[in-house]
Amino acid sequence: MPSPDDLAKSLEAVRAKRGYLLPHHGLMALTAPKLLEAYDATYTALALDDRVLSHHDREFVWMAVLIATDEAIATHHIPKFRNAGGTDAELAAVLAVTALVCGFRAYRFTHDHWRDHLPTLDVQARWIAAVCAAGSGADLRLVHLAACAVQICNADWLGLDWQIRAAYADTVPEADLAEAMSITMFPGSVPHFVEAAKVWRNLIASDAVQASDGFRAWAALSGQDGHRGPKG
Repeated sequence: MPSPDDLAKSLEAVRAKRGYLLPHHGLMALTAPKLLEAYDATYTALALDDRVLSHHDREFVWMAVLIATDEAIATHHIPKFRNAGGTDAELAAVLAVTALVCGFRAYRFTHDHWRDHLPTLDVQARWIAAVCAAGSGADLRLVHLAACAVQICNADWLGLDWQIRAAYADTVPEADLAEAMSITMFPGSVPHFVEAAKVWRNLIASDAVQASDGFRAWAALSGQDGHRGPKG
């Protein structure tokens, strides 16, 4: 195990990069320093390095993910959002969207069990309209990104299917959607992110959405079913 001085030194590097420390940083530094190094590199690429979303847009999605996962400790994302230009109206919008998406079960129930009894009610269309209305005060693209991320956190794959379709319908860039969905990996779980990628891939493969060439190539690539599916 590292000496107290080495432990403090390694943790200070983490603090300098993030601006804070959490208990698991110290535990990994003490017992699994290589794991801490790999974890820090992954977190940096996920949450700190610039990809395609602006700092403002990325933090908007983080707000939704943190609310959806009851992640009370990550309050540093609030000043990061405000410092990137986030407004009270946008915070109200992300709260409303997240609350609505966390209640998707009512729409799923109606879709799954009452469709034959309510033939004139387009549940999917009403759902998308409700999401857009809840996001009043924020850019529609961000509303779609946040809604997709929350559906992943809640492991509601029908809801994610609908959200991705809606995002394509409103021409949300695929790279923006990919980054927003990836934010769920730590707070929402990697297994949920794996399943979310499967939902998206299936939509592309079935031509349910009009994907770009690069994304179509990903969807067409064989052997992506792990140990549980076909090898072809």
